[in-house]
Amino acid sequence: MFAEDDLGGHGDTTDAAALPDYRAAFHHIAGSPYETLYVAELDGKVAGTFQIALTRSLTGRGGKSLIIEAVQTRSDLRGHGIGGKMVAYAIDEAKRLDCRLVQLMSNAKRLDAHRFYERLGFSPSHLGFKMKLK
Repeated sequence: MFAEDDLGGHGDTTDAAALPDYRAAFHHIAGSPYETLYVAELDGKVAGTFQIALTRSLTGRGGKSLIIEAVQTRSDLRGHGIGGKMVAYAIDEAKRLDCRLVQLMSNAKRLDAHRFYERLGFSPSHLGFKMKLK
């Protein structure tokens, strides 16, 4: 799914030479008490995926925040409510963990995704900055 995403510019690939990188990332996430990777299934097949990370900051009186990352629905299943269910699950987790905030970033080019997140109750309240190092 990630390799099919040309818009994101992440450089994901199905090349077997990259498999160790993906495995290392998976094991890091699986071993972290602050990160969780989820996979949505439909009829026994992967339909989508997302990741959450729990963080705490001194701002907001030291409250916890949940960051939603890497939301991806299989291209042939978009528009069937899978992404909405994944994000709703993440929001429920944030409530269960007593977070003060749920946040995510979306590539500025993803106008459809922006409308999707706004329909789910998110607001584009901040401007994000990135610096690619690799």
